[in-house]
Amino acid sequence: MPLSSGSPYGETDFAKVDAHEITAAEYDELPEITDEMVARGVPGDGSDLPKRGRGRPPVENPKQQVTMRLDADLIAAMRASGPGWQVRANDVLRAQFRREDSDAA
Repeated sequence: MPLSSGSPYGETDFAKVDAHEITAAEYDELPEITDEMVARGVPGDGSDLPKRGRGRPPVENPKQQVTMRLDADLIAAMRASGPGWQVRANDVLRAQFRREDSDAA
């Protein structure tokens, strides 16, 4: 639902929702509301609930996108290793540079 209307609910048709009459079959699908459910309820319209941001949560050291030219057979071999190949390539590069740093010390 687009939120361009300025309404917090997006483009909705409340009149159509209000006019809908629940059939017996629909009513049978509704769960029974228990006393426990009512006790867990919080009065209000939800406007005071914390809002979660969009996208992934921020990380301390975010990865950066780079562009590299690699041989086609190398890329094919990495992709053939299955899902997560980019993470594994990152790990191999990290291990290689750590080795070089420890060899230089």
